[in-house]
This record gives sequence, structure tokens and C-alpha cells, in this order.
Amino acid sequence: MADATIGYCVKCKEKREMQDAEEVTMKNGRKAMKGKCGVCGTGMYKILGKA
Repeated sequence: MADATIGYCVKCKEKREMQDAEEVTMKNGRKAMKGKCGVCGTGMYKILGKA
């Protein structure tokens, strides 16, 4: 997935590319991408689809 490393930064209020993005599994079993904003360094989280 090319856009899996793009997420919404709540500090910048824009979609930004994630740095150090890694796929994690949440407590409910769904997959998500976790990383940091490439501009301000704020933690970012993007929930991935079920497929």
C-alpha cells in the first residue's frame, strides 16, 4: 500500500507522511499504522482497513 504511511497529524491539521511507521495490532484485533509526523514529530496513528 503506497498511502499506508500517510496519516492525519492533529498538531499540523494536515495529512502528512509518517516517519518510522510500523504496523501494529490493536486490542480489538484490527491492524493500524503507528509512526511520527515527518514535520513536527507528533505521534500519529492510522487505522487500516479489514482487508
